[in-house]
Amino acid sequence: MWDVQATESDRSRKGRSRVRSSLWMGRKSRWYLPASLITDLVGAGVPVTLVFFAAHQPWAVPSGIVAGLAWAGVQLFRSRYAARTIGESRGTLPVLHDWCILLGVLAVGHTAAGVRLSAPLCLAALVPALVLTLTCRKVVHRHLAAVRRSAQAVIKVLAVGEPTAVDGVTEHLAARTDHPYVTVGAVSVGGGPFASGIRTGKRLAATVPESPTEDADLVVGAVHRLGADLVLVVPGTALSGERLRRLSWGLHDAGIELFVAPGLMEVSVKRLETGSAGGMSLLRVAPPVREGMQPVLKEVLDRSAALLGLLVLAPVLLVIAAAVKLSSPGPVLYLHQRIGQAGRPFVMWKFRTMQVGANGQKAALAQENEHDGLMFKMRRDPRVTRVGHWLRRTSLDELPQLVNVLKGDMSLVGPRPPLADEVAHYTPVEWRRLAVRPGMTGLWQISGRSDLSWDETVQLDLSYVDNWSFTSDVDVMARTFRAVIDGRGAY
Repeated sequence: MWDVQATESDRSRKGRSRVRSSLWMGRKSRWYLPASLITDLVGAGVPVTLVFFAAHQPWAVPSGIVAGLAWAGVQLFRSRYAARTIGESRGTLPVLHDWCILLGVLAVGHTAAGVRLSAPLCLAALVPALVLTLTCRKVVHRHLAAVRRSAQAVIKVLAVGEPTAVDGVTEHLAARTDHPYVTVGAVSVGGGPFASGIRTGKRLAATVPESPTEDADLVVGAVHRLGADLVLVVPGTALSGERLRRLSWGLHDAGIELFVAPGLMEVSVKRLETGSAGGMSLLRVAPPVREGMQPVLKEVLDRSAALLGLLVLAPVLLVIAAAVKLSSPGPVLYLHQRIGQAGRPFVMWKFRTMQVGANGQKAALAQENEHDGLMFKMRRDPRVTRVGHWLRRTSLDELPQLVNVLKGDMSLVGPRPPLADEVAHYTPVEWRRLAVRPGMTGLWQISGRSDLSWDETVQLDLSYVDNWSFTSDVDVMARTFRAVIDGRGAY
């Protein structure tokens, strides 16, 4: 009889776990999945069918059906339709990676079936699948980001830990809207007030309780009372080791998900590795990438793209140079000293966008500075020429920096190149921005440029310095085109 009751209890727990999981992931709009699935099926199937018909290829309709099912199958295998992942990514590289897998799958099937088809024709027929899927991902992501800004489609979190540690985590989660987590309450371990003013109730004892289920009972009760979807534990001296282990037992038996915050901030998950030693869980933080093949690829991409860009854009550069020269007296180029990697100065090239002698007027305009940090920025800077406003709006004034990239002073992607007087006031934290070469574009440009606060700019640059990878550079460059067209924060 006891075994039967235990079995029923286990089933009930599993059922509650599935229901709870579906609840907190099911708050996303229901059209995300069908829209993504239909886009993948139609986006691959229909173009293949039409292209094969136009090229008078046999088996056009069956080929289209196979292509559509294969594309959806790759997405399914890669968990792109999972509730946890759908709508969370707008990146180009994951879609491109999936598309390359599709090409491989269809190539193997093509060879196995002994069918003879033109490779360029097949490639052209599959390009729409890449474009449509990428467009659908971005639309879904934008919609999800918009509803989250109005506190919808969120995951309700109950934080557990010592007040000071919990305050830090909750404030960090509340400061950004690019994630689904919203803290609805907290359970304190020991005494002390919460500075964040979050909802609280009963407290866990500062010492290990005599009853092994006391902690779990109290936390589970708080979860049900506040309607939380998961528990986020911030470990500390009073809540770790065996006590944390027993709390996890109670939460999992109640069908409640448990997350543990290791205390790391702005560290990419790609740099984290899990391990164990004698039954103790370990988290390895890999060092930033500074050596190996990826920096070599970055160097090759920088130099080759800069040279190609200068050659291809030569007519555009000449037209801009003529416009600058005719619009106001003075040189075409503005050469100014900036600080590069490891604090080394270099001369940065730009098209001149201001009147001659603009630097001498900077002190008089100091009170008009609209930036809160070391940078000087004005939306309607009177020193900027009419052509200069347009060049800044389109970022075309920065094209001569391709020369700096070719010389090795700058990179295509990196932190914003600072002025010498800015660097003179850097703290040790801000100095870390100079650990890599500055870039023509970077996280600061695709995230708002001059509209960002100084702290936000520094945070983005530090995130790039610590978490850089070759693929992240490619992604930033792809997103830069949209930022340039949008023009937000460019002045």
